[in-house]
Amino acid sequence: MAKQPEVWLRGPIPAYPMELQPVAHAILQAQEEIHQLMANFPKEKLWEKPAGMASPAFHIRHIGGVLDRMCTYAKAEPLTEEQFAYLKSEGVPNEDVTTQDLLNVLNIQIASFLTFLENVDPKTLTENRGVGRAQLPSTVGGLLFHAAEHMQRHFGQLLVTVKVILHAR
Repeated sequence: MAKQPEVWLRGPIPAYPMELQPVAHAILQAQEEIHQLMANFPKEKLWEKPAGMASPAFHIRHIGGVLDRMCTYAKAEPLTEEQFAYLKSEGVPNEDVTTQDLLNVLNIQIASFLTFLENVDPKTLTENRGVGRAQLPSTVGGLLFHAAEHMQRHFGQLLVTVKVILHAR
C-alpha cells in the first residue's frame, strides 16, 4: 500500500463544511498516527509513566474525553455525571484494558465527534458558549478548534512517551 499524503493534503472531505475542514483534517490525521504508533504496543506498558509523564493509556483516554466534552459544550449543554466520572477515571490504571480496547473506544469517540462536526452549521461558529462550571467564555468554533488542537497536543505527548517507554534501557 502506497503511503498517502497527510489528511489535509488529500483535499476537502465532502461530509464537512468548508469552514470546518481543518478541524476534521486534524482529528483524522491524529487518529491515523495514533493507530500507527500504538500498533502492537504491549498491554503491560500502557500505564507506565516514565520520568513522571502521563501514561500512554491516559493520553488515549483523555483525547476521547476532550472530544466528547467539547461537543457537549458546543451544544451549550452541561457535562453529565457520566462525563465527570470518565474525566476522573482517565488516568486511573486498569490493568485489564488492552491497547486495542483503548483504540476501539477512541474510535467510537472520534466517530461521534465527527458526526457532530458534520452537522455544525457554520453560521453558529461565532456563537458564544460557556465552558465548565465557571462558564468561561468561548465560541462554537473555539471549542471545535480546541478539540482538534488538544488532540494533536496529546498525540505529540503520547508519541514521546511511547518512544521513551519502548526505547528505555
